[in-house]
Amino acid sequence: MVAYNPAMNPLVISCSLNPESRSASLARQAHGALQKVSAEAKLIDLRQTPLPMCDGGPAYQHQSVAPLATAISQANPILLAVPVYNYDANAAAKNLIELTGRAWTGKVVGFLCAAGGQGSYMSVMSLANSLMLDFRCLIVPRFVYATGDHFNDDGSLNDTITRRTDELCVTATGLAEAWGQAQAPAGRVESN
Repeated sequence: MVAYNPAMNPLVISCSLNPESRSASLARQAHGALQKVSAEAKLIDLRQTPLPMCDGGPAYQHQSVAPLATAISQANPILLAVPVYNYDANAAAKNLIELTGRAWTGKVVGFLCAAGGQGSYMSVMSLANSLMLDFRCLIVPRFVYATGDHFNDDGSLNDTITRRTDELCVTATGLAEAWGQAQAPAGRVESN
């Protein structure tokens, strides 16, 4: 694990709206791992933060949007825990990004995915591409992709996915630390 860094502000967003969400289990595991890096690690569960559908107008004024945008703008890295439906990240994740837009600018973003089968392993690429192109996010190349086989009978994560989730957290925090240093204003170099 990356060394404890009180200045780091990691955020995990659980994007499923399903009461029995498997991606929410991934989000909780990641949040626990990130708390070892920073006491400031936060977990936002969209099941507890209802959002309107983005309509390009009044939806931006909804009471939940500004606090979410603030949390996102102050966080780095951000891990999105998303269920995969119809070979794509769920609509709630995309809606969140549409509503909070510029708050994502320059963030390190990683993905935790829960899917019904192996065939959707590239499902987050359109969301990742949008974050890269629209908001200049640095996408963590390691992501977690879990199917039903990766969960125990009691709904807990098996050891393989727990390890991979912890590895994602290490990679994301390491990249966020390096990205932050790279983005810091360089010291002025004096010429002779």
